[in-house]
Amino acid sequence: MTVADRGPDSRIDRRWDQLHTWGPYGLLGIGLVPALATSDPHTDPAGWYTGWVLVGAALALQLGWHAVRVRRPGRGRTPSVTGTAYYVVRWALAFVLAWLNPFFAFYAAAGYMDADETIPGRRWQRLGLLASAVTVAGAQAGGMPFHGGVQWAVFAALLVANSGLQLVVAHLTEQEMQRARERTETIAQLERTNAALQQALDENAALHAQLLVQAREAGVADERRRLAAEIHDTLAQGLAGIIAQLQVVANAPDLDVARTHLERASDLARHSLGEARRSVHNLSPVALENAGLPEALRKTVAEWGERTGTRSQFTVTGTAEQLHEEVAATLLRITQEALSNAARHARATRLGATLSFLGDEVILDIRDDGVGFDPLARPERTRSGGFGLDGMRARAERIAGSLTVESEPGAGTALSARVPLVRHDS
Repeated sequence: MTVADRGPDSRIDRRWDQLHTWGPYGLLGIGLVPALATSDPHTDPAGWYTGWVLVGAALALQLGWHAVRVRRPGRGRTPSVTGTAYYVVRWALAFVLAWLNPFFAFYAAAGYMDADETIPGRRWQRLGLLASAVTVAGAQAGGMPFHGGVQWAVFAALLVANSGLQLVVAHLTEQEMQRARERTETIAQLERTNAALQQALDENAALHAQLLVQAREAGVADERRRLAAEIHDTLAQGLAGIIAQLQVVANAPDLDVARTHLERASDLARHSLGEARRSVHNLSPVALENAGLPEALRKTVAEWGERTGTRSQFTVTGTAEQLHEEVAATLLRITQEALSNAARHARATRLGATLSFLGDEVILDIRDDGVGFDPLARPERTRSGGFGLDGMRARAERIAGSLTVESEPGAGTALSARVPLVRHDS
């Protein structure tokens, strides 16, 4: 709970504490003023001086109790033997003062305010309230001692009224205190729940960061394997072919045969150079340096369509977001590999790619109308395909995603990569 949350409750507690501290002084003063106005020291000098002595004793008692509350705040608000003694002495002083002059019943009413804070035990608290009600009712009935049955009857009625009112107030106060305790427990439970939730979020963030680190490390290893396969499948074979052609030229019987093999070697060199450039391009996704994933995919699909002469289309659905570089690079790699496979094997006339943002995940769908294949009969890895579908699936799984492929001979191929949506600032 913050300081702002505790502010109203603290102010209420402070005001109640001020009322319990200064209330008895105020009630004693309220009773003293009319008592002085209605008494005559010449008529009853003993009662007059006794009253002043008792008022002084009441003031001393209040000052002593105030000192206890200041030195030990918790003790002043918690029922105890000391609090009970204070309550009893104050009641006795108020009773004698009210006997001398009924207006001192105001001071006796102070017992209504703090019985629950000074007297331990509910039964003793009610007894203290009843004693205070006796003093107040006696003063309200015309003062003590009583004269005649009518005054006793009025006293009994007022005592019942005062006691009933105090029981109702005590019941309502108890209910309010119970609600306050329940509210405090609820707030404490919410704080524990929030702390547990924050801990879970922190652990999730740490696991997420660890996952990205592992994915990055696995991606490096994956790129090394892919590059090794690329070099073996393209550059190494091309260089081997060039060497073979040059060996033929060296042993050629005439110039025409040498020229033919030199042209073949030149073609192989150009092809190998193109493969080297493609491998280097795939190794580092420069398309993502100056643009987001949607724009990079749109450009990649468009350039692939122009290069292969295939009608291609790229679509974005949902609200596009700036993805974490690892997620964006993975989807771009999968797209490049899928386009490469389509160019080599599909013989498609149309190809469509869709990038969908769906709240907590991103889906990449690539469809073509090519010759298709039987996924169950597909070899695990072909020399012409590099990593192929296995590599794309491994890339998706590295970042807790998945890849599915639907195809059959003559019916085209549909590829779907589904990965978590991890934003750039995560």
